[in-house]
Amino acid sequence: MITVLRLGHRVVRDQRLTTHVALTARAFGADGIVISGEKDEGIIRVIKRVCEEFGGNFDARFIESWRGFVKEWREKNRTGIIVHLTMYGVDIDDERCGEMLRKIKEGADVLVVVGGPKVEGQMYQIADYNIAAGNQPHSEVAALALFLDRAIERKKLKGKFENGRIRIISNPRGKTIVQNKTKDQTE
Repeated sequence: MITVLRLGHRVVRDQRLTTHVALTARAFGADGIVISGEKDEGIIRVIKRVCEEFGGNFDARFIESWRGFVKEWREKNRTGIIVHLTMYGVDIDDERCGEMLRKIKEGADVLVVVGGPKVEGQMYQIADYNIAAGNQPHSEVAALALFLDRAIERKKLKGKFENGRIRIISNPRGKTIVQNKTKDQTE
């Protein structure tokens, strides 16, 4: 199971970015997102609406304390790994990341931490791996997409999301949208 922890959400400044972090996590195969910071139910509504429309079982929720959540997660997932995405970490393509990717491919539970405003130094110590998608300033969305792409090897990216009302079919020119039959339509 892959869970994304978004640190330090700020309602006025981060609504769109946090929503994009959640949408990217869902689309690239994570199982859910946990958001710390200022509570913003609008983001949860958007994610639920996307899941209803496009399918999938993706959990999204707010928490009060990221420290408490990480402590609980670690207790429940003793063999799981915590990956902190930061531009200060080891480059994702560095050979030192091989062990981490191997553990993920073998089915280890993963908590992927993405920051917001200044990430507290404690997170660098808590994480099993501090990973960089390049060492230049960039978006949390970009870092998460690159990390999940490498971690799942595109397996879930090409998978189908169950129970959605619509499905998008690849099309080199234009838009192909398929309306799925809902449970009510089949009865």
